[in-house]
Amino acid sequence: MKVVLGSQSPRRSELLAALGISFEVIVREVDECFDADIQAQYVALDIACKKSAAFSEECFFEALVITADTIVIDTQGNPIGKPKDQDDAMRILRRLSGQPHVVYTAVVLLYQGKQHHFTEETKVWFAALSDEEIQYYVHLYQPYDKAGAYGIQEWIGRAAVTKIEGSYENVVGLPTARLFQELKEILK
Repeated sequence: MKVVLGSQSPRRSELLAALGISFEVIVREVDECFDADIQAQYVALDIACKKSAAFSEECFFEALVITADTIVIDTQGNPIGKPKDQDDAMRILRRLSGQPHVVYTAVVLLYQGKQHHFTEETKVWFAALSDEEIQYYVHLYQPYDKAGAYGIQEWIGRAAVTKIEGSYENVVGLPTARLFQELKEILK
């Protein structure tokens, strides 16, 4: 079966490959804006569904298309997507510093015209970060393509993440254990 990963994230590609799944990466441009009226925990699902809908052509009917989106929710319940620039990344990390937050990754599996989806939740605790530490991280890692302005697999994950409750891979961008179980169900 042809498997398509509809994501330009190198981290999602690495995680899917680590499951032993052969796949092709095809990226479609999708507007990742979301309606402010959507409850924060559903934002990632809304965007992942838009990404999946971009593969509605007949040529993908027999393929399994996997799309995903990750969003961070702060302690006030506000969704945090990807930073716009360096200043935005620093502002976001100041907001997360010393606080817990929740990471949601929504995955949509499109197969034979039907969408199957799930959302995984992981709670992450950050130690307090100084402005110098935040500036060091943002300057060195340029986390502009990451929800919440950080990659848990990078320096900041080793230096500031004090605890996680849930799937580590979910925070990286693809909850592999859950995905594997869902794929087994769909392909029965």
